[in-house]
Amino acid sequence: MALGWTREGLVAGVDEAGRGPLAGPVVAAAVILDDAAPIEGLADSKVLSERRREALFDEIRAKALCCSIAQASPAEIDEFNILQATMLAMRRAVEGLRLLPALVLVDGNRLPPLKVAAEAVVGGDAKVAAISAASILAKVTRDRLCADLHAQHPQYGFDAHKGYPTPDHLLALFQHGPCPEHRRSFAPVKRALALGSGSSATPTVLPSSDPSEGRT
Repeated sequence: MALGWTREGLVAGVDEAGRGPLAGPVVAAAVILDDAAPIEGLADSKVLSERRREALFDEIRAKALCCSIAQASPAEIDEFNILQATMLAMRRAVEGLRLLPALVLVDGNRLPPLKVAAEAVVGGDAKVAAISAASILAKVTRDRLCADLHAQHPQYGFDAHKGYPTPDHLLALFQHGPCPEHRRSFAPVKRALALGSGSSATPTVLPSSDPSEGRT
């Protein structure tokens, strides 16, 4: 889709994965595509199958002029809040590019503090190929991190829910208490900490659309 950007030079796309989960880092990626090596099938990572995302991940890494993947840890999320931690991960991803872009296009309506020109693009992961590519790198990377988390803490089922506040995750959280990778500033994790592990209480209401509600 042509959106009318006219700035000459390299354009980087940026997107994130993992703002909503109760555990694990938020991951961001920045990608500068090579016009001479087009990649077919780029799209918002959320509409692609896991198998297709994995295949595109390898193709993006092989064909892009450069790409960078970064993250902000659960501790940083708790310290700064999820929005600021997301901006931090995005900034780290852009600063990790080996080539300096003339313009950075960021999915969403907010921009991280950058030393280069940048524009926010609402729905950019479905409109801009470089943002689509970044969304795929971020999503696949975070899903792999969740697989590692599952291997370390199988009682929570991170391989299935990827850290999101599903009923099964909430039940495990209240039964076992939080693990080190849970975000202490998010309301359901706070409630589990207050009750203590092994609590007979079970969550009867799913958290709000903002799991960090109740943050102080």
